Amino acid sequence: MLRVLVVDDQPLVRVGLIALVRNAPAMKVAGQAASGEECVQVSGTAEPDVIVMAARMPGMGGIAAAERVQAADHRPAVLLLTEVDSCADAQAALLAGASGLLPRDTPPERLLAAVRAVADGEVVLSPALARRLVERAGPVAGVTPAFACLTAREHEVLRLTGQGLSNRVMAGRLGVSEATVKTHLNRLMAKLELSSRAEVVVLAYESGLVVPAYRAGWSERVPPKLRRSTAVG
Repeated sequence: MLRVLVVDDQPLVRVGLIALVRNAPAMKVAGQAASGEECVQVSGTAEPDVIVMAARMPGMGGIAAAERVQAADHRPAVLLLTEVDSCADAQAALLAGASGLLPRDTPPERLLAAVRAVADGEVVLSPALARRLVERAGPVAGVTPAFACLTAREHEVLRLTGQGLSNRVMAGRLGVSEATVKTHLNRLMAKLELSSRAEVVVLAYESGLVVPAYRAGWSERVPPKLRRSTAVG
């Protein structure tokens, strides 16, 4: 039984989401909150499996709340709902530890499927947003693929996962089965000591393996050991 915490500053939206969760098979409402600050408090006591939360709220927004929640001992999956389906919000959400970002007008069936997906450790983005992220991201010159423990195929799966591709899309691009992609993903997560797909995405961005082409100042955030050395012996 999935325990879901619903967070939204708009009462009507919050009531609707609560009703949706209550009527869904194998789900129950673990609690509700009307702000990011309240979400952090309730999450600590209710210990939900998934938080469904508005990305933008007065005071502490959903992205900031997700980061606070992921810093606690109990770390539920966080699915954010937004009125603005933007690449900037998606990148900020994933880096904050959220597992997905969807439009607020997502159909109920798809929203419930997304709740189950993030509970299983997947990253969920709308198809349009995922395409834009892939189009605006690319490998960065000056950063070495320094994941020496990974095979070439695992390294490629890491990069493609960082671009927001699903297992199905990666399988088609690599010419392998979805099961093979999942095996590579599980192995690289074990080698890199990662516990979720969201952490894989964050690592791909934070290491510089995948970086939005428009983001300035990225090089200062890349750990020194991952930068290509230019020293001459």
